[in-house]
Formats: sequence, structure tokens, C-alpha cells
Amino acid sequence: MVKFNSHDRKLWKQFRVQKSDTISRIEYRMVCLLHSQYYKHEYHEPCTCAPKRINQYIKDLNIIWNNGK
Repeated sequence: MVKFNSHDRKLWKQFRVQKSDTISRIEYRMVCLLHSQYYKHEYHEPCTCAPKRINQYIKDLNIIWNNGK
């Protein structure tokens, strides 16, 4: 079972606190970076014109977040 390290857990906790339908460019890059690290794939930024992929990244990272509880 994969879990966030302490630094990434803090970052993800701050990200989850925000209640918004949009994310900043910095948050976007953070999601892409964390996903590539924890799901072991090359860093990739999906096109912002189709948010389906980034939303899936966020759901995937929330699974890791829930593993740490």
C-alpha cells in the first residue's frame, strides 16, 4: 500500500482544504509531479483544455491520501 511521505502529505492536505472548482498553475504542476512520483510514470502535464485527466490524477492521489489514515 502506497502512502505519502510527510512532506507530500502536508502539501496534499493543504490542497484538499481548498474548496474551489479551479486550481492554480502551481497546484496543477504539484498534482502532476506527485502523480508521476507515486504512480511511477514520466512527468506529464495533461492538456488543460480537457480536465478529465487532471481530475483523474486528483482522484488517484486521494486514494493515496486515504491509505495514510
